[in-house]
Amino acid sequence: MIQGFKEFILRGNVIDLAVAFVIGVAFTSVVNAIVNNIFTPLIGALFQADSLDNALVLTIPGVGAQLKFGAVLGAIITFLIVAAVVYFVFVLPVNTLKERAEAKRKAGVPDPDEPESEVTLLGEIRDLLAEQRGTGTHRQEL
Repeated sequence: MIQGFKEFILRGNVIDLAVAFVIGVAFTSVVNAIVNNIFTPLIGALFQADSLDNALVLTIPGVGAQLKFGAVLGAIITFLIVAAVVYFVFVLPVNTLKERAEAKRKAGVPDPDEPESEVTLLGEIRDLLAEQRGTGTHRQEL
């Protein structure tokens, strides 16, 4: 049972997920600061309220309950702003970089930052050993 747990924890995708979660939590505070300190005041000014929580409030007569349409609208707008920030700051640039790297790879342009594959390295080692033995470079696919 402990061995199974150890294998589960040491699996790469679990570690990647943990790192993504921590980065996501840290990023949330940055996005919230941008939304709360820049966009929310601008939107509140459009509705002439200090925040959307106080805009578009409908009080039900006799009961005194309040329907806060502004707060719902604010939550929707906040969600859309967060989604836009995540898309334009992270998703779009990463996708663009991936597309460029894929285009270079398909064009046969080697990426100097990408490590060589094990197959390529083993082929080079085989060729060097063959040269040292004087048998020439007999290259065949692995």
